[in-house]
Amino acid sequence: MQKLSNRDKRALKIGGIGAVAVLVFLFGARWLESWSNARAEVKMRQAQIDDINLSGGKQAGLLSLVPAFETPAKEEDQKNRFREKLVDQLKNAGINTEPLKVVTTKKTLYKNYMLMNIQCKGKCNFNQVLDFLAGLNANPYLVGMEAFKIKCDKNNPQDVEFDMTVSTAYLPG
Repeated sequence: MQKLSNRDKRALKIGGIGAVAVLVFLFGARWLESWSNARAEVKMRQAQIDDINLSGGKQAGLLSLVPAFETPAKEEDQKNRFREKLVDQLKNAGINTEPLKVVTTKKTLYKNYMLMNIQCKGKCNFNQVLDFLAGLNANPYLVGMEAFKIKCDKNNPQDVEFDMTVSTAYLPG
């Protein structure tokens, strides 16, 4: 370095600064380009979200397709809640039933949740059964229908006897 003149030293400094400036420009330009692409993508997605404007009727229609659900409670609370809601649904459909029979199982539904079955037998009109089944998913405690048997009266085919088993989930003791 001592053999270099001041002019050479100055040329090396300017060359180094120029090389650093070129590198900063290259990486900075790429970063700015990716940043502007990301901002454009965000604006496009925001515009798509803004375009999805559901009217009240469409939104209500979509929500009606989603079944009601409430988080399972302890065994006794869940049994009472599920039974009360099921009895209300049966009464609303105009169905007379025998007393509901609760059958607890050792079957694990998912991790810490156990499955409880309720058996129901009744007599009613065929249309009443269809109305009940159509509104069954409104029960927020219902997990599924395990069994459903229907028998028509030979003299009057509209009168039916049914036997069904529905299930709910509960948290053990």
